[in-house]
Amino acid sequence: MYGMKRAWQRREFIKTSALTGLSVGLLGGLDLKAATTKVDSGKRIGIIGLDTSHSTAFVKSFNGPDSQSKYNGYRVVAAYPYGSREIESSYKRIPAYTEEVKAKGVDIVNSISDLLGRVDVVLLETNDGRLHKEQAFEVIAAGKPVFIDKPMANSTRDVIAIFNYARQKNVPVFSSSALRFSKDIQDVVKGKGGKVLGADMFSPSPFEKTHTDFFWYGIHGIEMLFAAMGAGCESVTRFYEKDMDVLVGKWKGGRIGTFRGLRTPKTGYGGSVYGENAIVPISRGYSYDDLLVKIVEFFDTKKSPVPEQETIEIAAFIDAAQKSRNKKGKRISLAPYLKA
Repeated sequence: MYGMKRAWQRREFIKTSALTGLSVGLLGGLDLKAATTKVDSGKRIGIIGLDTSHSTAFVKSFNGPDSQSKYNGYRVVAAYPYGSREIESSYKRIPAYTEEVKAKGVDIVNSISDLLGRVDVVLLETNDGRLHKEQAFEVIAAGKPVFIDKPMANSTRDVIAIFNYARQKNVPVFSSSALRFSKDIQDVVKGKGGKVLGADMFSPSPFEKTHTDFFWYGIHGIEMLFAAMGAGCESVTRFYEKDMDVLVGKWKGGRIGTFRGLRTPKTGYGGSVYGENAIVPISRGYSYDDLLVKIVEFFDTKKSPVPEQETIEIAAFIDAAQKSRNKKGKRISLAPYLKA
């Protein structure tokens, strides 16, 4: 009898050990600290769209070990994966990105409505700008402050509609490329070089057939240009070639700002700002952290760090540049788009 009892104990020990080992193996890929961290009310972030690398990068930062001090306690707690269902380069990322954010303690939900019931603020990351108006309206209707990643939309008309609805509902909205907050650009904004007389910027500018040319990617370099020059652009002339574009914008007072969209070579961000006191070189250096800090400030203060008019003008600049291409380089006024 005693021998049988010992044999049973050994079998139970082996079974328990095996199950424990299996559990450890299954959990080994999870960030258990992230999964069990309590998030204070008001600090719960929801993400819409797991079809862009921005989503995984932002989750990694917000749910990282130093997020409490760096990001004032904000954490991503839930995500709705979609997202584009038409652009292959976007939707094919969703399964892998979904698993990646789940491992950081993020709950995956089946709808935007479900997401909004679990969070306080929203990062609208969907890579497809055509969906942003509809998705943003749902978030705004729920009264949730929202950061809308580039592009804010795929037309000036939709950008204006989002801002108008947000104002009607008294909900704060903010949209920007991370490039705006690079150190060199921010030094110019703070006065380095003196009054800005003009600027030249460049960035990659591949196209996506579903989008107006520069809303897809060239918006990064255009955002840099407007961050340096400010609002007040009156017209744009586009010189289009297969391997590149050059846009020449005319600002009030006769100031000139240019953007060169690169397709060969495809990499590189930078430029020059011509100040009253000095020429300031703009390097490619930037970090998502620069943007995330601004997003946290926006969530806390409910005030966008980018003027609404400037964001609208960026969209109008892109729409006018498209028309200039269609008109074989004719100078196009931004005014009709701003009145849309």
